[in-house]
Amino acid sequence: MKRHAQLLGLFVLVASALHQPPGLGFGAPVFPAVIRLPVGFGPEGIATGIGTAFYVGSLSPETAGQILVGDLRTGEISELVGPTGRPALGMKHDPRSDLLFVAGGPSGSATVYAASSGDQIAIYQFQPPSSILPPGTPTTLINDVVVTRDAAHFTDAAAPFLYRVALGPSGDPSEDFQPIPLPVNFSMGGACAGPPIRANGIDATPNGKHLIVVHTSEGRLYRIDTATYSVVPIDLNTDDVCSADGLLLDGHTLYVVQNALNRIAVVELAPNYLSGTITRYIIEPFASNPAIKVPTTIAEFGDALYAVTAGFAPPDPDFVVRLPK
Repeated sequence: MKRHAQLLGLFVLVASALHQPPGLGFGAPVFPAVIRLPVGFGPEGIATGIGTAFYVGSLSPETAGQILVGDLRTGEISELVGPTGRPALGMKHDPRSDLLFVAGGPSGSATVYAASSGDQIAIYQFQPPSSILPPGTPTTLINDVVVTRDAAHFTDAAAPFLYRVALGPSGDPSEDFQPIPLPVNFSMGGACAGPPIRANGIDATPNGKHLIVVHTSEGRLYRIDTATYSVVPIDLNTDDVCSADGLLLDGHTLYVVQNALNRIAVVELAPNYLSGTITRYIIEPFASNPAIKVPTTIAEFGDALYAVTAGFAPPDPDFVVRLPK
């Protein structure tokens, strides 16, 4: 009987280990290294949710605003939100409310969805819509979002503003929003090659007291105080982060997606977040697999990063790619 109990206990231990997320111990399941997205989907934003759920949104004209929900463990995907005509760019999930906050690109808007059903909870019109089609230059491009304990902050890559949506104790969004002016350089270009893209990726320190924002055309990072909204450049010495897109802050390690350069810069920041050093670049599998190109934004799960690629070359497929930190 004792031997039977010991064997049963060993079975339970092994079975438990086999269901752990990546990096959490012996017997962790093998998560797919690459999850293929539908041809022509045109992804830009990615967010992880409850459990192994993830979400990706489309900016493709044919499927603009469509949001897919998937499983990082199985690689299965399905539609959560059908095309709305408002592109879905950066997105973040709030586990308190199980809500998904989605930046709306040139629509000038942001939308909040119930992550479990895809129901629209709120929509905010920050700026009048603009077009990103040539030859016009967009007057608004709601690009990315970060969710903290008390607010969701959205960037605008064309207009010099952040937009703040206050959140209640349970993460419920307010009915209105606050536009926050940024310095004049956030309406200008910079030394980096490519179209003028200003405030792009955004993340927040764990206590929510500071935001980290990248000015793509300058290739510079900025720290923004959420009490005063003072904007201070982060000193990277002689380095830059040109082509920067999505950001992910993990402690004092900042991952900066450099889309056109097909890599992710790893920046070790000082305790006050006012200086940093690029210590390395994550270049695989972008360097060795020509089908996997132009990473845009990243999310994390366990000890892995997940980048979404938007190769911008239909009918080439796009992917969600698992990367080691």
